[in-house]
Amino acid sequence: MRLLHTSDWHLGRLFHGASLLGEQAAALERIAELAAAAEVDAVLIAGDLYDRAIPPSEAVQLFNDTLSRLRGGGAAVVAIAGNHDSHVRVSTYDGLLRSLGVTIRGDVRRAAEPVLVEPRRGGGPVAIYPLPYLEPSVDAPLLAEPGPEEVLPRLRHQEVTALALERIHRDRRSRQRSVLVAHTFVAGGEGCDSERELTVGNVDRVGVATFAGFDYVALGHLHGSQQLDGPRLAYSGTPLPYSFSEEHQRKSVRIVELDAAGGVQVEVVPLGVGRPLRTLEGGIEALLTDPRHEAAERAWVRVILTDDHLPLQAMARLRQRFPHVAELRHRPQAVEPGSRGERDRRVREAASPLELATAFFVDQQGRAVRPEEEALLRAALQAAERARTR
Repeated sequence: MRLLHTSDWHLGRLFHGASLLGEQAAALERIAELAAAAEVDAVLIAGDLYDRAIPPSEAVQLFNDTLSRLRGGGAAVVAIAGNHDSHVRVSTYDGLLRSLGVTIRGDVRRAAEPVLVEPRRGGGPVAIYPLPYLEPSVDAPLLAEPGPEEVLPRLRHQEVTALALERIHRDRRSRQRSVLVAHTFVAGGEGCDSERELTVGNVDRVGVATFAGFDYVALGHLHGSQQLDGPRLAYSGTPLPYSFSEEHQRKSVRIVELDAAGGVQVEVVPLGVGRPLRTLEGGIEALLTDPRHEAAERAWVRVILTDDHLPLQAMARLRQRFPHVAELRHRPQAVEPGSRGERDRRVREAASPLELATAFFVDQQGRAVRPEEEALLRAALQAAERARTR
């Protein structure tokens, strides 16, 4: 049995206000090409199909087109809802699509209903269990089946996942080979800034041992490709970077080979699509002239300026060389006592809020503040002060 494991497409996501739909289309086209070339039996999409519960129509169309292309290449498709998805919306046509070789599971009550996939190269069917993202407060009552007078305690992700897997294992014991598709935060995994927190603290973590018994566990939620129990339990990661915290991640999919005895061999295949990310730090004049930054001219760029003062029209000037600047930060270098930077700092500390606001206006606009503009600034600052002291 040969599988392609991918996850966290986040279709419809913006990158600092810019649409990524074109890059996402290129990434999904590459995934479909890899699935066809490898002649995989099934493509596993481990949640966060979309970036939000009600995705834009263009994202829905891209998802539908990709499903058609994957099925056209001969692979079954097994997808689950993630924490960004609406479980009801994404799985509305699950019953109808399943007869066409596509499963999109959002109902946790059906977690123990496997998708049975027949390998192209012979051998018995493999049972693939689609377990959508579990929200403990919502899904625990559906899985625990308490008596009429019983009140369930507040469960954590670890406990509600164990409830779901208990149901799955009752069916799995009659299967020769089994695969789980799940969307969760497994303890020991390495997260990044672009993932939505599941809970406060670490109560969202699920232990590795919880997933014992499956030949392969295809995970979604964490955006970096990583494995946690050898090749058997792994995150594929996102097909594109979705924040600068993912700048150094190598975006890929996993081609998984299951042998007749349940052994696992995995090939991590880089996708190599989408605009790269670069972080540049330094003074603005150096960044605009240094030839070493030539490769960044085609990338999404985060700039950290170290000039003592934020230069006038800094973003506009940077975009003349780096048209895809997405983020600008000002981090002045430490100033020496008695220097101009130190004197300016003392002036700023002694200035009133109105003086600071008008100075910023002059610096950014390159002209003096008109009387009517100063009146607006004064009124805005007074309103803010009243709101602060209420």
